[in-house]
Amino acid sequence: MLPDILDISTLKAGYAAGTVTPLDVIEEVIRRLHAGTDPAVWISRFADDDLRAAARALMAEGGREARPLWGIPFAVKDNIDVKGLATTAACPAFAYAPQRDAATVARLKAAGALVIGKTNLDQFATGLNGTRSPYGAPRSVFNPDYVSGGSSSGSAVAVASGQVAFALGTDTAGSGRVPAAFNNLVGVKPTKGLMPNTGLVPACRSIDCISVLGATAGDATLVRQIMQGEDEGDVYSRAAAPRPLPLAGFRFGVLSGKERVFAGDTEAEALYDAAAARLTALGGTMVAINYAPFRDCASLLYGGPWVAERLAAVQTFFDAHADDMDATVRTIIEGARQFSAVDAFCGAYALEAYRKATDAEWAKMDVMLLPTAPRITTVAEMRADPIGLNAMLGRYTNFVNLLDCCAVAVPSGFRADGLPVGVTLVAPAFCDDDLAVLADRLHRAAATGLGHDRAAAIPEQARLAPSREGLVPLVVVGAHLTGMPLNPELTRAGGVLLKACRTTPDYQLYALPGTLPPKPGLIRTPGFSGPGLEVEVWGLPPAAFGAFVAAIPAPLGIGKISLDDGTSASGFLCEAHALAQAEDITAFGGWRAWRARGAA
Repeated sequence: MLPDILDISTLKAGYAAGTVTPLDVIEEVIRRLHAGTDPAVWISRFADDDLRAAARALMAEGGREARPLWGIPFAVKDNIDVKGLATTAACPAFAYAPQRDAATVARLKAAGALVIGKTNLDQFATGLNGTRSPYGAPRSVFNPDYVSGGSSSGSAVAVASGQVAFALGTDTAGSGRVPAAFNNLVGVKPTKGLMPNTGLVPACRSIDCISVLGATAGDATLVRQIMQGEDEGDVYSRAAAPRPLPLAGFRFGVLSGKERVFAGDTEAEALYDAAAARLTALGGTMVAINYAPFRDCASLLYGGPWVAERLAAVQTFFDAHADDMDATVRTIIEGARQFSAVDAFCGAYALEAYRKATDAEWAKMDVMLLPTAPRITTVAEMRADPIGLNAMLGRYTNFVNLLDCCAVAVPSGFRADGLPVGVTLVAPAFCDDDLAVLADRLHRAAATGLGHDRAAAIPEQARLAPSREGLVPLVVVGAHLTGMPLNPELTRAGGVLLKACRTTPDYQLYALPGTLPPKPGLIRTPGFSGPGLEVEVWGLPPAAFGAFVAAIPAPLGIGKISLDDGTSASGFLCEAHALAQAEDITAFGGWRAWRARGAA
């Protein structure tokens, strides 16, 4: 029996145990597709027998252990190429038959994933609500009177209804985050260029991102990591340059004052505050920020010359087929004609000014916690005011790509009427991996279920842990130990606790006189046999390690320290001349125990 919501971890566990096969999963997917109650989710999909054949071929090939998405069914937003299915961008007159898969789709298939079909979207990815498509308007899985969010509308509903395990969307203005919020999902919007857009029908080519919608942060992050990497077909693609985030003692920015706008939804506001309380319980410190420069920057996306980029993407088609387009989308793209080359430069100047202003706010925080959208709307409301309400939905999303940030949307809870509310964590570029860890923790703390199944638990196998790859180990013995006064210097630099252990017996520890806060002096004494001293080994990113070492004051320095588990690592050592007036505290077994004696 497969769970109501398909997730990667559970499917992989079933394959490993031999209790289910890819063909079993495909048969269940086919059953759910035929039983689905929302006819607007899919634009096209592979025939049932073709899906069965793909599953059988995969099983015949084998290689499950080497292919991290072996047998995992997924959907693709229909502005991303899949060979064998037309790409329409939700505009039948625009449709074409791609000769190859998009780069991201090809990477997923190479990892063993099975494409089910192409999902609906706001036409040409222009919208955040999901109602701008001739193929119909997908609805929130919790109430068909309400919008699904867009533009990745069909992708979100396909995952949240349990038809696929994950889906690709795109995100230029929030199109991968808003539908996640309205369907109780995780939406990953990666750093700009981290995943190549080769084979994507662009909305705004310079800032488009392919996004991932999944049941858990672990699932969506695995998919993102498989897809990322440069591709020669996309000049905007770039190699990952991971940046750390503190995952303990972090500062998170929150809305304050008149910038707290929820369009009258007091329950959404309360659930935003509840998410802030959970982040505090997870070790964060809440910091009020001025959101105004971010909001002003966001206005450039639809109110400035970036609209002209939407016309640039489809100009030849637009000139010949404007009447074949959705009326609202046509109005937006046609508005691009009012902008000149001078306007484009003025917009670029304004963006840099906003970047400077927002840098001052980033100096106060490590991550930002925002509502994903002020409130959800009904389909009827959206159709009555398609531009005004769409702008409301983008209040907290539109700036993210312009300012080169990464973001993860996660569920935060439900209103009394059963409709979901989401929040989004935002961080600077290339913080994707650590931001995903924090998002996973926040999602688990909210306990909102998975997609339409509010009772489902997040699988433990999907839990994300901080990456230790590329970290430089550093042995600390004194005030940098966990819970001690200088430990935040490590956590704020992206440090990760690797292990707690002891030195070999031939080390002595001294309390150096005349330092505030007091500092220890560790020295190796050949032939000495003591208790071994309590230490911790922290992993630091190389740049942070170098900066840390450069700032160490005399008489301390860095040298190799031997540990009781047979390993060694760089750590704090003291010059011998500084110990003449120091107190030998070796017998206490460590700095923490000596400090506890002093406090007593």
